Amino acid sequence: MIFERLARKPLPVGELARGIPVTRPAVSQHLQVLKMAGLVAVQKKGTRHFYSIDPKGIETMREYLDKMWDRALQNFKIAAEK
Repeated sequence: MIFERLARKPLPVGELARGIPVTRPAVSQHLQVLKMAGLVAVQKKGTRHFYSIDPKGIETMREYLDKMWDRALQNFKIAAEK
């Protein structure tokens, strides 16, 4: 849910936490994990931190998943040919 909201527009933690059945600190912790993974970026505007999707991180994740999928298909092909 958090990731989907960020896909629409950059948001601060308070707005992200609104309407989600978890605490604001839990949302902050989730955002820190996504940031460490390179999937979200943060920009400070005044006293607020706005989080957004990091396109470079998403592209890196997509490339990784594509490689995994290619390997899985290759392994399936080998198994099917046996």
